[in-house]
Amino acid sequence: MTAPDYRPTVFLPKTDFPMKAGLPEREPQILAKWQAADLYAQLRAARNGREKFIYHDGPPYANGDMHIGHALNHVLKDAVVRTQSLLGKDVPYVPGWDCHGLPIEWKVEEAYRAKKLNKDDVPAKDFRAECRAYAQHWVNVQSQQLQRLGINGDWKKPYLTMDFASEATIVSELLKVAESGQLYRGAKPVMWSPVEKTALADAEVEYHDITSTQIDVAFEITHAPNAPELVGAYAVIWTTTPWTIPVNQGIAFNPFFHHVPLSDGLNGATNAGYAAFRSNDGRLFVLSRALAGAFASRSGLSLVEELEVGPNAFTGAFVRHPMHHLGSFFAELRPFLPGEFVTTDAGTGLVHMAPDHGEDDFALCRRWADELGTPNLPLRPVFAVEGDGRYRADWLWLGGEAKNVINPNLNAPDGPICSDLKAAGALLSAGPFAHSYPHSWRSKKKVIFRCTPQWFVPMDKPLGHEPSPSPSLQAGRGEEAPLPAREGLGEGASAASPDTLRNRALAAIAATQFTPDKGRNRIGSMVEGRPDWVLSRQRAWGVPITLFVDRKTGEYLVDKAINQKIVERFKAEGVDAWTPEFAAELLGDRVDQYEQITDILDVWFDSGCTHAYVLESGIWPEYAWPADLYLEGSDQHRGWFQSSLLQSCATRGRAPYKAILTHGFTMDANGRKMSKSEGNTINPLDVMKTYGADILRLWALSVDFTEDHRIGDEILKGVADQYRKLRNTFRYLLGALDGWTEDERLPVAEMPALERWVLHRLALLSAELKAAVIAYDFNRYTSLITEFVQNDLSAFAMDVRKDSLYCDAPASTTRRAWRSVLDITFHALTRWLAPVMVFTAEEVWGTRYPDAGSVHLLEWPEIEAAWQDEALANQFILARKLREEVYLKLEEMRRAKEIGSFLEAAVRIETTNEDHFVACQSLDLAELLLVARVDLLKGASDALTVGKTDDAKCARCWRHLPDVDSDSGLCGRCDAVVNG
Repeated sequence: MTAPDYRPTVFLPKTDFPMKAGLPEREPQILAKWQAADLYAQLRAARNGREKFIYHDGPPYANGDMHIGHALNHVLKDAVVRTQSLLGKDVPYVPGWDCHGLPIEWKVEEAYRAKKLNKDDVPAKDFRAECRAYAQHWVNVQSQQLQRLGINGDWKKPYLTMDFASEATIVSELLKVAESGQLYRGAKPVMWSPVEKTALADAEVEYHDITSTQIDVAFEITHAPNAPELVGAYAVIWTTTPWTIPVNQGIAFNPFFHHVPLSDGLNGATNAGYAAFRSNDGRLFVLSRALAGAFASRSGLSLVEELEVGPNAFTGAFVRHPMHHLGSFFAELRPFLPGEFVTTDAGTGLVHMAPDHGEDDFALCRRWADELGTPNLPLRPVFAVEGDGRYRADWLWLGGEAKNVINPNLNAPDGPICSDLKAAGALLSAGPFAHSYPHSWRSKKKVIFRCTPQWFVPMDKPLGHEPSPSPSLQAGRGEEAPLPAREGLGEGASAASPDTLRNRALAAIAATQFTPDKGRNRIGSMVEGRPDWVLSRQRAWGVPITLFVDRKTGEYLVDKAINQKIVERFKAEGVDAWTPEFAAELLGDRVDQYEQITDILDVWFDSGCTHAYVLESGIWPEYAWPADLYLEGSDQHRGWFQSSLLQSCATRGRAPYKAILTHGFTMDANGRKMSKSEGNTINPLDVMKTYGADILRLWALSVDFTEDHRIGDEILKGVADQYRKLRNTFRYLLGALDGWTEDERLPVAEMPALERWVLHRLALLSAELKAAVIAYDFNRYTSLITEFVQNDLSAFAMDVRKDSLYCDAPASTTRRAWRSVLDITFHALTRWLAPVMVFTAEEVWGTRYPDAGSVHLLEWPEIEAAWQDEALANQFILARKLREEVYLKLEEMRRAKEIGSFLEAAVRIETTNEDHFVACQSLDLAELLLVARVDLLKGASDALTVGKTDDAKCARCWRHLPDVDSDSGLCGRCDAVVNG
């Protein structure tokens, strides 16, 4: 007789939700629906009137395709916006782009060079139009790429620093700084790119290891009032920039070095003073005793006699330049200058001073200029090196040299400089020296310190006035944000400190929340030590420094009425407004009295003003000032975070943000920096084509992004596997909830222990996830959800409840309870994972509720804190631990073929622990352990035994039970369902 087929009577899950995701094909379809429905506008309407969370987007540069760093950065930003919105807040997100500056200008120039054209032959307005078109092209490209990544924002109205209104805001902010007296024009050394012919900001410089030529040069001492015996001796200097010798103006020594007894040869640890050494050829050389041995090794000279030299010996002493025979500048004597920065780390302990090409040089020479300078050698810059890095044509030594100063051939041991010094008898050594050196991060070429007239914002000038609380463009937008109280100042700033830009910035840093907190020290140390802010650049594509300088006095014009006209014209015409014709219109018959400045602004000032444009202009009325959060990579401590901080502190007295979140850099799978030349880059566009955007998002929100982190093919495969487990859980939920109606919902109080435990876990998880959202801890946020799904649901609760779901009668209490919990779990997981897997969550939600709108309009799920039950949780901790112990023994039985399935097992548990006995006694252990029977006993010892049950197997549910009917093959429960 054939056994009946009971499979049609089993309530198997039903769903059309596919197991295979097909994200690369499915995601663009979902994106198109969002765009057609204007999901961003829907969300703004849904959150209208709610508590605001103001996130201000740092502008990426409009230059090239999105790379993996962009992808991580924008997924994090999107996660902030979506999770805060999930909490019910109104969180506008206006994306933006940085559009001015050298990188774009450089690319346009490259196109000219490829055509053998000169950009200087093109009208400036036409050239700027090409730069604007180039930037707009990449804005459009990156916008599409970021939207494909699932970033939800105001893509119809992003902000661009090249918008006319933005350019007007930048000008307005600059003029505020000028009107408050926080601007000066001065000549001092700045980072300069001879290739790009412009000054650079610190944030535009990166360091690479190079090999330079190190030289030791002898300067003959001509005057030494306190040490006549040194006249005719040679002061030895050491440098790795031979090209600066043609602009030498003095020699620095440390006045605190003192002479001590020679204890350990020429390189003895205690040789802290200066000494004169007679060489084997009879010459006398003066240098640091601690460095004499290294000098002897480099030069090949034997130092055979030592004369004590105290630091006072250099007071009033002079040397002459090795090339003094050229006359004029080179014929003037060079003074010894006391400088505490001189060390014995390397070199000779005597440092040649070129105020044109070093910050210490410039500061020391300026300090002593009036006291020691001669009429012909004023210890001030001489501007011998032109913008392209060549000595100017009229310079007596190497003037008109075809090579620029960063050319290795110019500085080589056999190059022009060393050859001339050798001919003059002054070159004592020349050889290779490996060290780190600054380069332009755009051209990748070496930069130099070069003194040029530039515009600066001083860091340490007492301001003596209260900053404007907000710009005029803010008028009509309600109450202004109050200035912060001067308390909680950072180290280096206090209530008694002068009101300088540096101290304002340090106070603002102390008042800002940093995630991770180490960012505070990073930006704080940079602000504490940074020089005055160089605002000017000598280029074409950018916002001009809209100032007029009196040709007689050198003072810039401060006229608020004229400044307002400038701002209004920029609103209408943008940067093209700044023409000689406009100057004549503004100044009338005074136009010849003033110089119209044509330098452009540092692009960091541009981006530093975006808070004023986006948060205050009223163009985006959903915004308010200041921002709750800025989020960028850790490199922006020296970039956008800092420029925004300084600009806002200069005009408003506080930072434009309350908190800063930073992320590390994405490395390859082996922890190496990505490089196209190394072939180890990961293209996010390719990842989305292969895996889908949700896999990339899941990766970004699963790594510890606050540190440097990794990505690679194997890592992405692991993330894809993690995604499949989450997707399969959603598929189970959808199938298990097929046909669900509210009439089926069971009150929590009537639910069995397992369901109440799942609700406890959901309540606990909800609290933990909210804490992670507040802390911006997305790694923890994602891992908490993943662990709950995999460990609590898939590996335990869902496994236990398959029997009830498939085999219980639809009206049974257990099945109703389980489906009620699954409904709650479904709503929780779809909402919680919506900020992570934006497309999949929408697909899941739409599968169950095709007409209910987007999941991204929903708020945090309704999870009752009262569901938490620690006593019940402790019971399940015991039960799950017991399950693990039992399964170890049952697995042994299965391998020995003593049982075919755990459902055949009978378990006997003896325990001496009264608490454990009571806790487990109230649980259905056979159900939780998925075995035929569990006997729980209080015994004299602890024991766990397993065996095979004698009970028959039900033909429908496959459980081994004592009430299985021998005729029908059904247990009592299944018989009631089939035949009842």
